[in-house]
Amino acid sequence: MFTSVLMIEKALTSADVEFVTTLHGEEAVRFEVLLQPRGDQADRLLRAIDDIALGEIDEAAREGGTPEGEAAKGEGEQALDVSLRALRAAGADAEGRLVENHPLDALRSLVAQAGADEVIVLTDPHYVEEFFHRDWASRARHKVGVPVLKLFSHSKA
Repeated sequence: MFTSVLMIEKALTSADVEFVTTLHGEEAVRFEVLLQPRGDQADRLLRAIDDIALGEIDEAAREGGTPEGEAAKGEGEQALDVSLRALRAAGADAEGRLVENHPLDALRSLVAQAGADEVIVLTDPHYVEEFFHRDWASRARHKVGVPVLKLFSHSKA
């Protein structure tokens, strides 16, 4: 069985589930899902810039009302649960957890523990972080020892 560590930041859409579950054709895939709840207020500016770059001015204006840090944990747990149920409904074996601290350390540890064959980072575009190679996928490529695939979510959840 092929093992993928799937790193996400929000609930998977049905299009996302179909995409990741069909990447390896008919081969059985087990997903170990890591969900990083929204960060602290320092991340808010970067998300607002990304929203503006995507032409989503209304989203940028709403960034201030979105739960951050510890307040986002409940929403993160719900998004993880929805994602795991969707992956299982598509026929995949899936387990998951929230990332509490240091996402790349958690990722490296899970890759080793699960004997993962690859990492899939599935997020919305983050132009500022990607430009400076500070996004999860760019940083993970130097830490995990397996191929890292960067995919963009198909739609806003």
